[in-house]
Amino acid sequence: MGDTAAAPAGTATPPDAEAQLRSPAYLRLLVIAAVIGVPISAAAYYFLHLVNMLQSWVYADLPRALGFATAPLWWPLPMLGISGVLVGLTVQHLPGRGGHSPVDRFEPGAVPKPVELPGVLLAALASLGLGVVLGPEAPLIALGGGLAVCAVRLARRDVPQRVAAVVAAAGSFAAVSALLGSPITGAFLLMEASGLGGATLGLVLLPGLLAAGIGSLIFVGLNALTGIGPAELALPGLPQFDHPDVAQFGWALVIGVLAALVGSGIRWLATALRAHVERHTVLLTPVIGLAVAGLAIAYVAVTGHSASDVLFSGEAELSPLLQGSAGYSVGALLMLLVCKGLAYGLCLSSFRGGPVFPALYIGAAGGIALSHLPGLPMVAGVAMGIGAMCAVMLKLPLTSVMLATLLLYADGLAVMPLVIVAVVVAHVVAARFAPDQDPVISAG
Repeated sequence: MGDTAAAPAGTATPPDAEAQLRSPAYLRLLVIAAVIGVPISAAAYYFLHLVNMLQSWVYADLPRALGFATAPLWWPLPMLGISGVLVGLTVQHLPGRGGHSPVDRFEPGAVPKPVELPGVLLAALASLGLGVVLGPEAPLIALGGGLAVCAVRLARRDVPQRVAAVVAAAGSFAAVSALLGSPITGAFLLMEASGLGGATLGLVLLPGLLAAGIGSLIFVGLNALTGIGPAELALPGLPQFDHPDVAQFGWALVIGVLAALVGSGIRWLATALRAHVERHTVLLTPVIGLAVAGLAIAYVAVTGHSASDVLFSGEAELSPLLQGSAGYSVGALLMLLVCKGLAYGLCLSSFRGGPVFPALYIGAAGGIALSHLPGLPMVAGVAMGIGAMCAVMLKLPLTSVMLATLLLYADGLAVMPLVIVAVVVAHVVAARFAPDQDPVISAG
């Protein structure tokens, strides 16, 4: 694929872009994207299953094997300490530093080299499998893009850089195809974050969309065959939401501002700590892990709820939180927000994983807490909280709106106007707190 100049806004697609769409070379690229989508999505499926298995073994099977009925209150301390040691050693000594720091944004960048992929995998498993408060999407994006380029360059060494970038993006699309509940959501995240735009935006992203669709089918097929599919990011069974009113639009303004303050505080904590951790990685990463464990223990001791509310990404815990929200007092929800938010910021500074799922969880918990106040139904509060927190933590407002609305099924369309207002307010207010230059993370 050749490069084309960006067309001015409002003009038609340049003729050479249309010619590329009809060219045999572009059709071959689509075939490559489709073929790559199969093994990479299968690898992503089993990666997610391995993470779930590790979490279950570490926090359920191992304590029982050692004679405990359930994991004791202090159990997260050694587990997160070990996680810190493993991640610190990986970051310090393996090529690629275990992948990008999750405090960085989703933006275009270098695809991991083959020699860096083992470090990315090890750091992700040591972080996610042992209870760190991060999600799997960033390692999947890196691994999917890296594996795709490796596969193409094994078949042909002289791959043009432009083609390699498109293939890497397709690999990333395939890897996250079903992670966010729909291939459209995962694809949209990478569309907004990829930066592969200009007049050929459609040409560049079409292979990724194809890989995402095939990847989602692979997830569905493997789940039907094995029955071991990872938890789906879906929020069924919520009360019906009819339509927004004036009071709820007022709440959208409030939630947008609150999310900007909370999210900016989390990012400030993560950025400030990272500067210190990077100077003493092997020593301080386990210390950060122990601090995260301490927050989980304090939450359990004060509220009596499970440590899993604070630990892990929140992907599997989000639906139980919403369905069991009546069992959480306002005090317990506030304690959850403090402990999860601090743990999130600590993990962003040191470990390896993605920023999406903890943001979803914290936004939902904040929405539930605020719904105890007059004029705010829980469904609206949850949707606006999810959208606003994602907008602050990801700086991807369009993706944030889509995430919040698609996760709520039938309620999503009705609540979308509120989500849009909350996201815009959060995005604009958070920009007032952001540094002039924000670091970035590769999106393939």
